[in-house]
Amino acid sequence: MWCGLLLIRIPCVPVLIVPWISRCDNCLLVLPLRAGAIAWAVVIAIYSLGGGIFLLKYGQYFFFIFPEWQIYGGIGMGIMGVAVVTIGALSVRSYTFARAMQFVWPFIIVASAIRAILMIVELNRGKDKIQWECDNGGDLWPASVAANISDPGFPAEFCIVGFPTVNTAFIVSLLVDLGFQLYMFFLVWRFCARLVHYSGMKGPFGNGKLGSVGVAE
Repeated sequence: MWCGLLLIRIPCVPVLIVPWISRCDNCLLVLPLRAGAIAWAVVIAIYSLGGGIFLLKYGQYFFFIFPEWQIYGGIGMGIMGVAVVTIGALSVRSYTFARAMQFVWPFIIVASAIRAILMIVELNRGKDKIQWECDNGGDLWPASVAANISDPGFPAEFCIVGFPTVNTAFIVSLLVDLGFQLYMFFLVWRFCARLVHYSGMKGPFGNGKLGSVGVAE
């Protein structure tokens, strides 16, 4: 059965997809496995760091139940940490750490999905309060001020574009984040599967043993 680099070019029926992927080293890959997975993890780490910092600094202007924005931002920083560890595991070709990351990513994906739902619901619930903040020169919501929550200043750009655009941006970014994480889990799983697949192969290198280092690229 022929397999290509893109899903749309795969002539497989759905019931055969899972065993077929297990036998195909390059299926669903758009970059070399290890290098591509490292690059993917770097992207996740960068945008998770940026998103986490943004939520920790400005989240109180969008979410009004303390400390929900800190939890959301903390999850973002945690995702960044897992991505960094994944980069390290792939860089040193460590099967043990890669397997650990393969175990961790599903929990991260579930936590991110729950966070995405809560953020979207709470953002829409507080849209009138966000509009009030914009109408009053970026002042923090009075109840938040009364709770002694820090007020670094509401970025005026969000008021300029309006709540519908901000809401759409949040939804799109959260969905893209979930998509990136799902593909990251797939890449880590493929990396571990490839190491296992090639670990027992015989060859002319390394005293008759073709190690997984040379093939897990």
